[in-house]
Amino acid sequence: MGLPAVVLSSGGLDSTTVLALARREGFELYALSFDYGQRHRLELEAAARVARAFAVREHVVLTIDLRRFGGSALTGDIEVPRPDGSARIGSRIPVTYVPARNTIFLSFAVAWAEVLGSNDIFIGVNALDYSGYPDCRPEYIEAFERMARLATRAGVEEGAALKIHTPLIQMTKADIIRAGTALGVDYALTHSCYDPTPEGLACGGCESCLLRRRGFREAGLEDPLKYKEPKTP
Repeated sequence: MGLPAVVLSSGGLDSTTVLALARREGFELYALSFDYGQRHRLELEAAARVARAFAVREHVVLTIDLRRFGGSALTGDIEVPRPDGSARIGSRIPVTYVPARNTIFLSFAVAWAEVLGSNDIFIGVNALDYSGYPDCRPEYIEAFERMARLATRAGVEEGAALKIHTPLIQMTKADIIRAGTALGVDYALTHSCYDPTPEGLACGGCESCLLRRRGFREAGLEDPLKYKEPKTP
């Protein structure tokens, strides 16, 4: 049995690929998901499916009510934008950015990792094909990693070198999909849409859907996710 690693798992394409990469490296998987007041629960259902498929050692879903703060189309009464192609995705920080979300999520991951005696956390952030969120950049991850080493007993008393693994950070969405497919990831288990229909169909027009669809197209593979708008964007 390998060393324990905490893997942030949203049920999406990226985090599921990260689970596969962490498993390939021989880690024992502890999946961490959040019910944070997001617009829908489909991603949590997807995270549960993925956790079962990967036979993770433990899957924890923590509840945090970020809707009390709002400030995002994912946690407040703000319409999810659907780009019309006139603006490049990632050229500005969109309203789907949830303030401090990765900082909050990684803080919980650090706490669980310390309890598990783990020095390894995996997160599926990406700085190429992404929506421009500030907490997905390499400099943010490096700064958080330094802070975590200063803020934990394992770091201070034992000199533990906590590592936040970001294997996707310099990959295109197509590269991510190819890597996961090569490792046998079933992307039919995942969900990516910010604003699905009541029936669970992906909207096809939000930034997350557009990035996913473009990634599958560029990878030359069929996207198994069911869309409200089946045409290729």
